[in-house]
Amino acid sequence: MTRSYTIRIRDRSSGEIHTLQVPEDRYILHNAEKQGVELPFLCRNGACTTCAVRVISGEIYQPEAMGLSPELRDRGYALLCVSYPRSDLEVETQDEDEVYELQFGRYFGKGKVKVGLPLDED
Repeated sequence: MTRSYTIRIRDRSSGEIHTLQVPEDRYILHNAEKQGVELPFLCRNGACTTCAVRVISGEIYQPEAMGLSPELRDRGYALLCVSYPRSDLEVETQDEDEVYELQFGRYFGKGKVKVGLPLDED
């Protein structure tokens, strides 16, 4: 028998709190949509950070979340499009740009890319 969990999602952009029931074998985002809750998403396959949330409490399973580094996962970030609940959860949506900066910002922190220079020159 499949267990269902109570998921509370605080949408930072609207201030709304959505409460859902999600089976342990279903993606949270997909079930939210089936229950009439509109949340941010883009790719639906765990490759971007549009549906990122921060887990406030509970356990989440996201083996296909290739858009998040292990470090961000360890810090409590998850991608709802490829996440399964493993307990009752409370999560908060994140600004995509904030998560993108956390994920990739260190690689782009040296300023604009210089175009037209040979590889051995700065």
